[in-house]
Amino acid sequence: MKIRPFRLSVFALSLLIPAALCAVVLFLMIYSGQAIMFNGLHFLTDVTWNLGDMYDDPVTVHGVSVPSGAEYGILVFIVGTLVSSGLAILIAVPLSVGAAIFLSEAVPAKIRPVLSMLVELIAVVPSVVFGLWGIAVLVPFIGHHLSPTGNGYGLLAASIVLALMITPIIASTLLDALLQVPKENRESAFALGATHFEVVSKAMMPMVRATLIGGIVLALGRALGETMAVLMVSGGGGNILPTSLFSPISTIASFVAGQLDSAEADPTNMSVRALSEVALVLFLITLAVNAGAKLLASGALNVRKRQS
Repeated sequence: MKIRPFRLSVFALSLLIPAALCAVVLFLMIYSGQAIMFNGLHFLTDVTWNLGDMYDDPVTVHGVSVPSGAEYGILVFIVGTLVSSGLAILIAVPLSVGAAIFLSEAVPAKIRPVLSMLVELIAVVPSVVFGLWGIAVLVPFIGHHLSPTGNGYGLLAASIVLALMITPIIASTLLDALLQVPKENRESAFALGATHFEVVSKAMMPMVRATLIGGIVLALGRALGETMAVLMVSGGGGNILPTSLFSPISTIASFVAGQLDSAEADPTNMSVRALSEVALVLFLITLAVNAGAKLLASGALNVRKRQS
């Protein structure tokens, strides 16, 4: 069979993204191999992260050279990542759904493109700008009016900043889907005597359920991997699990960014390898979230097919 050059080139280009992804994962697994051997499963269940005494002679544990007293546990950062992202989704989804429905149903068609563009522009604002806004406005407000300790840095501030960053992603995705709903569906529902609320909730939203789930997953992926904005407002909590909305936290991504300078001072290089293992865990969490979303989206499509 003759293979055309165009098909061959397109096929080769289509392999670049999965090949790059596999290369990154392979690098993380190889580079963090010694850290995986040293930490074992306690890496995921311990709450203490201690780089050890970098000025003392290294010790050998399980055939691996590490600083004396070094201990690497990331349960605190896993909890901080999942809880802050989950709270951000809980805040962002109602705001996003409300904004998308308002733009598609209540705003005149002439000014809808302008308002939708403003919503989409929020998504391209650099994360450091959100972080600075959080430090200047949100953190003082929480500290003065909400926090019993007077400290505004922590889980609540990080979740609100993340929610503002991901709301445009969900809203713009859902808005595009709502505008694609056939007019016949809306007109048929109105003809049967449905109210405007019933038309949106029962005739339109079920048709865009899979798209909404996809938008939420995109937003969740952004929240899980956000670094700078969270680093600026989270309080940098470590070695203790959060107990309230006002507890200082650290997420996986912000912790890696904040600890890299200190880890590079480790003469055994084990601290950097441990951070690579942390990055590998974040990748696996993101992969699991996307896989779960795929199952939810496929389930929503199957339900829609059975109903039709």
